[in-house]
Amino acid sequence: MKVSTKGRYALRLMIDLAEHDSGEYIPLRDISERQGISVKYLEQIVTQLSRAGFLRSVRGAQGGYRLSRRPENYTTGEILRITEGDLAPIACLSDENARCPRESECATLDFWKGLHRIINEYVDGITLDQLVEHHRVKMGGDYSI
Repeated sequence: MKVSTKGRYALRLMIDLAEHDSGEYIPLRDISERQGISVKYLEQIVTQLSRAGFLRSVRGAQGGYRLSRRPENYTTGEILRITEGDLAPIACLSDENARCPRESECATLDFWKGLHRIINEYVDGITLDQLVEHHRVKMGGDYSI
């Protein structure tokens, strides 16, 4: 399994929104400058996250984005699945239509199922709030606005 740039940037975007939450909407250009990600690319990501109900947005001069719920109520798995789809390591586990005709005799299927379970348990066990806290510690302590 390889997470795309879109998935990695979605996590960075969500962390940035959580870290800079002052109750106001945050313009994409501000996030773009802090994260070094083009506004154009961020627009694609916020569209997906907004459609999924993860972000609130307001248009106009005072517009921008903010989280629709508290950081501890998002898991990294939820965020990654918005941009990446299923996190299955092989196609036959991610799509009912991609079932392998050798499924009943596959020597490695249980291995792949186990890996899929571990991936999901891990990404679903880490919250956005935990990523924010880890980033604060990594950057040298408390973060204040």
